[in-house]
Amino acid sequence: MNFEYFLAKRIIGSKAYKSSVSAPIIKIGITAIAIGIVVMMIAIATGIGLQQKIRDKVVAFNGHITISNFDNNNSQESVVPIALDQEFYPEFTSVPGINHMQGVATKFGVIRTATDFEGIVLKGVGKDYNWQYFTEFLVDGRLPDYTKTRNEDVLMSEVLASKLGFKVGDKLNTYFIKDDTNKRPNVITYTVVGIYNSGFQQFDATYVIGDIRHIQRLNKWDDNQIGNFELFVDDFDQVGAIGMEVYKNTPPTLNTQTIIDKFYSIFEWIKIFDNNIYAIIGVMILVAGINMITALLVLILERTQMIGILKALGSNNWSIRKVFLFNASYLIAVGLFWGNLIGLGLLFAQKYYKLFPLDPSVYYVNEAPVYINLNYILALNIGTFVLCMVMLLVPSVIITKISPVKAIRFE
Repeated sequence: MNFEYFLAKRIIGSKAYKSSVSAPIIKIGITAIAIGIVVMMIAIATGIGLQQKIRDKVVAFNGHITISNFDNNNSQESVVPIALDQEFYPEFTSVPGINHMQGVATKFGVIRTATDFEGIVLKGVGKDYNWQYFTEFLVDGRLPDYTKTRNEDVLMSEVLASKLGFKVGDKLNTYFIKDDTNKRPNVITYTVVGIYNSGFQQFDATYVIGDIRHIQRLNKWDDNQIGNFELFVDDFDQVGAIGMEVYKNTPPTLNTQTIIDKFYSIFEWIKIFDNNIYAIIGVMILVAGINMITALLVLILERTQMIGILKALGSNNWSIRKVFLFNASYLIAVGLFWGNLIGLGLLFAQKYYKLFPLDPSVYYVNEAPVYINLNYILALNIGTFVLCMVMLLVPSVIITKISPVKAIRFE
């Protein structure tokens, strides 16, 4: 074992090796490994990053699971209320994995200015609302506070504020149509206290966040009536299973819908990212492996005389094969080192400096998000190393076919 390692080290460090015809091939093999790791790392980091970012933005506006009245017929506006006084509220103790519940309601309205108007959905929230996601989205002003008396503070998206010419501190007149369309609509004058930008234009162009007590008053509901419940879970991968358990543990008059069912097309689209990641990893490992196979074959052919001498001195085929496999493992390790250095450098640069923007109308985000995790980085490196070594076992078999007599005469 020590002999083979020593000999491999001598081959790698020898001047003949560095100046031989195999040197360019070796460098190409190392470069292929490095480029492969960089591409795979970026593919995984951006693919998972996009999935999580888009998923979190959809969840921010809807929760992981929604409990609503069947009579609403999946309407975007809360029509038939639900009593807030439920056995499962405020904590759904009968189903594990749920970390938060909140009561909300929605109502269509129209914001009118002197020169323009825009249809919106007022999302009414109360003192139980979790502002975690909107803290990240906030770009100006502050988040509203609905824990005390009813107020007219609202949170507006940057898209709507820019379109209608509003800024923090401005007043806006919002009109709500009554059931009897012959009557004048209700008008509420709100104050913009904060502006958010989630990057998800489908929601940003629609939602204004306000006090749920205004919707209760407009709909003539009691103080303990809401439009629907939004539930948040600990593990997104368990949303489907938890959704089924929630459905079993709610009254038959209530409907349960997971975020995946509600926005099926979006989640089917981001699933495609997984296929892209697998395809890129497969192609990159194949390319890197082929380049390393070529490099090993060239190195074996260049060292044919040495192989013949070793065989003549009594070395068996496997011990000689190990010499070249040690050599190849060193070259793979060098490629992995540079690949990780460059790849992680690019990922951290994107994470902190936002070098590569994206079109939010297509990708729902303003810049390419990256997901950096030690587990997948280690798995990627170990997997690449092992697969490349396994692929190199095949060309190393050529050593067993070399005759000592012919090899010593080989030039």
